[in-house]
Amino acid sequence: QSQLVESGGGLVQPGGSLRLSCAASGFTLDYYAIGWFRQAPGKEREGVSCISSSGGSTHYADSAKGRFTISRDNAKNTVFLQMNSLKPEDTAVYYCAVSYGSYCPKGVYNYDYWGQGTQVTVSS
Repeated sequence: QSQLVESGGGLVQPGGSLRLSCAASGFTLDYYAIGWFRQAPGKEREGVSCISSSGGSTHYADSAKGRFTISRDNAKNTVFLQMNSLKPEDTAVYYCAVSYGSYCPKGVYNYDYWGQGTQVTVSS
């Protein structure tokens, strides 16, 4: 059975850091590009970052550039999102998703499997 499970979310003060993990089971991530998305209450889901299957290419939303870093460890079948200098507007449920192929697809809808999300709350 194929699964994606996010972890690492929680409550953090503004300016703090969190490291999110997305672990795959039942399949290998080697052949998938992987994206991180987030959705705040009452808002549309938005893309945050994406990494190619080899890890050689990364993309970031403007809101994440300079603060977030995506990485992957195919040997551990896991992808990470390091989030630094967190702001209250980063508060959302964060999801990982995979897209079969080498490179990141365009748009939020072109992904094959999704995790159930992990809550990130940035508040003083």
